[in-house]
Amino acid sequence: MAFLEIQNLVKHFGSTHVLEDISFTLEKGQVLAIIGSSGSGKTTLLRCINFLETPNYGKMRLNGETLFDAEDQATLKEDEIRKKRLHFGLVFQSFNLFPQYTALKNVMLAKELLAKERPDYKANKKAIHQEIEEQAKGLLVRMGLEDRMMNYPQQLSGGQQQRVSIARALAMEPDILCFDEPTSALDPELTGEVLKVIRGLKNSDSTMIVVTHEMEFAKHVADKVIFMADGVIEEWGTPEEVFEHPQSPKTQAFLNKENF
Repeated sequence: MAFLEIQNLVKHFGSTHVLEDISFTLEKGQVLAIIGSSGSGKTTLLRCINFLETPNYGKMRLNGETLFDAEDQATLKEDEIRKKRLHFGLVFQSFNLFPQYTALKNVMLAKELLAKERPDYKANKKAIHQEIEEQAKGLLVRMGLEDRMMNYPQQLSGGQQQRVSIARALAMEPDILCFDEPTSALDPELTGEVLKVIRGLKNSDSTMIVVTHEMEFAKHVADKVIFMADGVIEEWGTPEEVFEHPQSPKTQAFLNKENF
């Protein structure tokens, strides 16, 4: 049984068909790269997986548990959707850090808000806060930001801000870590430092979905690659299958355009 199963996912925005019959599986510890031209549906697919958009049709299972079934979606309450969303961590292309908080506070914030819902929070507030702070510091050290913890986002480079965003996502201990074009807002030097961090996460057996335009990264880091075009999965396979032996004319044209 696959760790993540996406079955027949469909998403329309009015009369605009953005995703059509999307199905794929992902094993625990694997890295999936999703590539394709702008407007192909990559980001919408990621947002559907993260419960930021609601598919019109389809199912999603994680580790055997049905997280989403379009036929039952109408009965889901907002707090239930929020709990399901915790299975996934999302790193945005534009960082989305809170400018009024330090790097450390940005990493701690979501975990602290969640901790307030614990029945033992009031009795153990200080210990819980200390535990969350130590975890956040450890993650920032892991991101190479041990000397930037008390800096505000505007005092950090784009690459440093993105590494804070990755630490923030990891703090919630998600089952799957998702990246939406994590380097698109960065120059080549900063792109390299962020991709190095993501490569390091692969070595720690994290399960990841990465929407990316970095073809070399997709080829050498991903276990599986999806090429999307016009809202459908045009090609899916290992990096060798997709990059070296593409079967679809659309995939071939895309890779030729990318000089790959």
